[in-house]
Amino acid sequence: MKDNHPNSRAREAAMKFFYQCEIEKMYYFSLAHFQRFATFYLENEPALVAPTQLLCQGTFTNLTAVNGYINRCAPKQWPIERMPILDRAILRMATYELISKAAPPKVIMNEAIELGKRYGSENSGKFINGVLNAIAQSVATTAQ
Repeated sequence: MKDNHPNSRAREAAMKFFYQCEIEKMYYFSLAHFQRFATFYLENEPALVAPTQLLCQGTFTNLTAVNGYINRCAPKQWPIERMPILDRAILRMATYELISKAAPPKVIMNEAIELGKRYGSENSGKFINGVLNAIAQSVATTAQ
């Protein structure tokens, strides 16, 4: 990613973990699975292990709520199970961060959009932007 901030790199690592989990059909957090991932992908960046684990574990712990936001805010022709794996992984991670208020919404959304542009299809950035805008509005409304 353009940004070399540890949180940005942790988001990118978490996206890769979620992608791997999707491929392996693992829809829950497993510390052993995460540790194997971290040993391989984060061995040169041990400082990223803890923030990446928190993001992954938090997302999986809140997956029902996260998926609910995504399904309510995504276009009806794109329910979560029809979304490309990478888009779904990025949306889940960013939605969890929006719900938990882990960072300013603009930061979360911009980094998610950039991940979509970098790793997804040519339309991923726009799609992620649209869904996350709706989710951010929904989270803000719920918080009031």
